[in-house]
Order: sequence, then C-alpha cells, then structure tokens
Amino acid sequence: MKTILQLVAILTLFTALPANAAQKTIKLAVQNMYCATCPYTVKKALSGVNGVDKVSVSFENKTAIVTFDDAKTSIAALTRATTKAGYPSAPGKP
Repeated sequence: MKTILQLVAILTLFTALPANAAQKTIKLAVQNMYCATCPYTVKKALSGVNGVDKVSVSFENKTAIVTFDDAKTSIAALTRATTKAGYPSAPGKP
C-alpha cells in the first residue's frame, strides 16, 4: 500500500508541472512614451497580462523589460497589451 501511495504522489507531482514551461525575459521597444508618467501606464498594462512576473520600463530608453512564463502568455500578448494602452511595442534588441 505504501508503494502505491508513493507512486501516486510521484505521478501527481509530474502531472502538475507544465510541460516545456520556461520563464523568459524580453526587451520591448515601446513607442509613444513622451512624458515621465508614460512608463507607469505601460507597466500597468504589462503587469495585467496573465503570466507576467516582472516589468521594468525605461522612459529614457523607450523600452520595457518583461519577465514572463511562456506557458501562460506570449510576446504577441505583451505587445497587444501595450498597444491597447496606447503604446505600440515590438521586440527590441537585447
């Protein structure tokens, strides 16, 4: 009985882990940031995307660095979020 319980526990652990999920970081080039308060709006838009773990936005560089779970979201979803907020973005140079 103990062996069966151990086997069930191990199988549960492996089925609970998402397959091929990985945390990724991307740099987005963000357009339309013309004032020092724009990064707050961009950060809020990106932070609202499911799977986003960390966001850093630079007004000076017109970029956003986003760390996200690629099993929960995509680069396309991130760029849609900024565009919807009025700040079109695209993957930038690392």
